[in-house]
Amino acid sequence: MARGMDQRSAWGHFLLVLRGMAMGAVNVVPGVSGGTIALITGIYEELILSIKSFNAGLFRTLYKKGIMAAWKKVNGNFLAAVIFGILISIVSLVRLLSWLFEHHAMLVWAFFFGLIVGSAIYIGGKIRRWSYLSVSFLIIGTLTAYYITIATPATGTDKLWFIFLSGSIAFCSLVLPGISGAFILALLGKYEYMVNAVRDWEMLVITVFGIGGVAGVIAFSNLIGWLLKKHPNATLALLSGFMIGSLNKLWPWKKVLETRLTSSGEEVPFLEQSISPWQYAAMTGEDPGVLPVVLLALTGVACILVFAFIKTPNGKRIEHP
Repeated sequence: MARGMDQRSAWGHFLLVLRGMAMGAVNVVPGVSGGTIALITGIYEELILSIKSFNAGLFRTLYKKGIMAAWKKVNGNFLAAVIFGILISIVSLVRLLSWLFEHHAMLVWAFFFGLIVGSAIYIGGKIRRWSYLSVSFLIIGTLTAYYITIATPATGTDKLWFIFLSGSIAFCSLVLPGISGAFILALLGKYEYMVNAVRDWEMLVITVFGIGGVAGVIAFSNLIGWLLKKHPNATLALLSGFMIGSLNKLWPWKKVLETRLTSSGEEVPFLEQSISPWQYAAMTGEDPGVLPVVLLALTGVACILVFAFIKTPNGKRIEHP
């Protein structure tokens, strides 16, 4: 079980809520994943181990020792704080993020781009020994994430089994750095559908999506947890690769190849291609804003460097079960 939460102060709980808010905020916009934020803020391994605790052994603990023992086994205080922060963010920060992307999209993407560059370097620096397996996992992660950023969005069915599957895949972004759950939903053709379902309180759809999400994130956390335990260097290389490959999605200068109409009649980008700032200037006649973009990207990298020097609560390394 992940340790350290029981010794956290009220301030430590508050910081966990803030981390959860950051995870929730980025996960509703097709770009950065909640898993990336978890890595950046130093709670990734604890998150994986806590979610991993939802297994058959939990029911035995609940039956034999009661609710409090089961709550402790799953690191309940930690998960509750993070989930509370995610929910706060979804309710309160979505409009702000939407406004920022509508009016300052290039600068926001630049900041996220810097965050991911810094994160990939930081996580890659934790790899103690490079091997053929680590290099292979780095390449696999990079190519997989890059392919996802250029894949053509599909038009999925509205049947409940596909909603369940969509939730299972999208929720994996909570523990998968570099790939946004919202972007996965867009690729599956279900991003706008789920936004409308939440807006209209379609409880059956929301419930099926949520159940699928919980099942998916538990299964994937077990896989990542096993990989971290058996092949830590290769797993860190894989996670770094996911972040490197996702940089294509975060590149500030884009050329819109195809658009689509939302249910409200608004025309939004459907397919985009990364281009150079000079191509962007020639195509749009606008200032590409290279200097502010570079400054925001460097700010993102600097944020990671700051986090790298901040110790985890209690200064202890998270222990494996």
